[in-house]
Amino acid sequence: MSDPQTYPPSDEFVARAQVKGMAAYRELYDRAKQDPQNFWGDLARKSLSWFEPFDKTLEWNPPTAKWFVNGKTNACFNCVDRHLAGSRRTKPAILWEGEPGDARVITYEELHRLVARFANILKQLGYKTGDRAILYMPMVPELPVAMLACARLGIIHSVVFAGFSAEALKARIQDLAAELVITADGGWRRGKEVRLKTAVDEALEDCPGVRNVIVHRRTASDIPMKNGRDRWWHELDQQLAATAGESANNCDAAALDSDHPLYVLYTSGTTGKPKGILHTTAGYLLQASASMTWVFDLREDDIYWCTADIGWVTGHSYIVYGPLAAGATAVMYEGAPDYPAFDRFWQIVEKLKVSIFYTSPTAIRALIRQGEKWPDAHNLSSLRLLGSVGEPINPAAWEWYHRVIGKARCPIVDTWWQTETGAIMISPMPGAMPLKPGSASLPLPGVIPDVVDTRGEPVRNNREGYLIIREPWPSMVRTIWGDPKRFEEQYWSRVPGAYFTGDAARRDEDGYFWVLGRVDDVMNVSGHRLSTMEIESALVHHHAVAEAAVVGKPHEITGQAVCAFVTLKKGNWDHTALGQELRQWVAHEIGPFARPEDIRFTDALPKTRSGKIMRRLLREIVTSNAVTGDVTTLEDLTVVTALSSHHEED
Repeated sequence: MSDPQTYPPSDEFVARAQVKGMAAYRELYDRAKQDPQNFWGDLARKSLSWFEPFDKTLEWNPPTAKWFVNGKTNACFNCVDRHLAGSRRTKPAILWEGEPGDARVITYEELHRLVARFANILKQLGYKTGDRAILYMPMVPELPVAMLACARLGIIHSVVFAGFSAEALKARIQDLAAELVITADGGWRRGKEVRLKTAVDEALEDCPGVRNVIVHRRTASDIPMKNGRDRWWHELDQQLAATAGESANNCDAAALDSDHPLYVLYTSGTTGKPKGILHTTAGYLLQASASMTWVFDLREDDIYWCTADIGWVTGHSYIVYGPLAAGATAVMYEGAPDYPAFDRFWQIVEKLKVSIFYTSPTAIRALIRQGEKWPDAHNLSSLRLLGSVGEPINPAAWEWYHRVIGKARCPIVDTWWQTETGAIMISPMPGAMPLKPGSASLPLPGVIPDVVDTRGEPVRNNREGYLIIREPWPSMVRTIWGDPKRFEEQYWSRVPGAYFTGDAARRDEDGYFWVLGRVDDVMNVSGHRLSTMEIESALVHHHAVAEAAVVGKPHEITGQAVCAFVTLKKGNWDHTALGQELRQWVAHEIGPFARPEDIRFTDALPKTRSGKIMRRLLREIVTSNAVTGDVTTLEDLTVVTALSSHHEED
């Protein structure tokens, strides 16, 4: 298997890089591998501020890890307070751009004031350490303010992506048993208001445990407010100022245990029920912060922009906690990349002089389709480093990104990691190693990956296998909220003693990792992990549907698109109309991003003799319109024949 052209780092980049050349990378990596306890312990003492020092780096009883045992710290303090003593006090922490064109510059000093005030509001409402809050908000500065205020008090937060439906929101509120929801009247997306409070009201019809809903005014639309439960953020702030005066601007950060839960983030799983990934305080923050330096070669004067939504883990780690803990200036944008025109990204890069740009392969493919005239119309000379996240990037898209956006001078860090890993695990260090388009390259210090077969044995170079992580790492998922058994079975039982990522990969003769995508029933659509089971469950909940099987099919823009095979109950159905209705049904039940692009009606689904749907055959059909794999366990071969000759419904 031939690899694409290799791109060594330029001498100019290496000269200023924090990790210079492969020898420096190898020394750092080997030191972490040979003595991980001292490596991570020394880094934690150097990188984080502690209220009480830890006395042991790691207690490891697989799959249970305790990092920085008996230490006391606080994520918000590390992201905000400790930067106030020196020149960072007046340094911009967040440069925010609203879709309609409004903008804000929030310094670390101002961020501290905003966070302290909101934390005091939460205290006045009676919330305390260990309570749980759901955040369902647009991409406005109040979202990271709310996250940090929760972290300041030890309130466990769970951000729900604002594209999720009321049904999906309700499921997460109920699973977390949250008593507080923080939301907004709405947000802006492609010039239209996304009404969030309406979805919250619908969700809370079945969530009696929620005592308060705090609403940020963003769109100024007319929304209902329930007496005794719903409160405007700005009115609470005015009341605080009236009663507390200047002391409203100060709120002590709680001294929390190193492993105190920081947040729960729900992600799709193979059982259909979203699973709450729990990350804790010190280990997560340490690795998110360290990877900012290693991967992005972060400098004090950088303007850094991750284009993700905070509703996903990339936004948690690389818009909020990682950049702020590292003292960076981070750009935050509310709207769509193609509104009001296809050059919105490049207009912002030029305006704010962005130097580090971190986006998804989906966005890159969409930009390629729009043509080079849009980026060519802007001065992108401020860029010095590009990044990719969310799914593997194909070499052709990598080459375009390098040539058109980076002008053949910016290294590209193609990063592999997951919600569960908390931070980047495999990525180039841009001043250290040659780049291979399409490869995530080499693991970061302290990360010990391998590629193995079904027995857990390492496979030879350039052979496909399962990607695993052999040793614990600080930002690792601690458990699935409320379901430790599922946590152990899903991640730690497939390959004994190792973390099973659920991704396929190969490793080349240079040790570079090439991640090939999911091996389970989880699709990756525009970087969003979607459970096939979750979409199938929504479809069969419709009165017309008897059975459904969902697979991902290749898509040139989104990477994968949702394709649903549906059998119907008896009736005289108009397939065209019903197809549109089912697409809208899924969008309502889960969210617009889960809407099937393709619905194929069929009389039967391919099943084994034991009744299990053979989704592998459906994947082959949507990829090549033919079946070449083993069909010996198939109950009825004519079903596959019919599906293979089936033409897609409009």
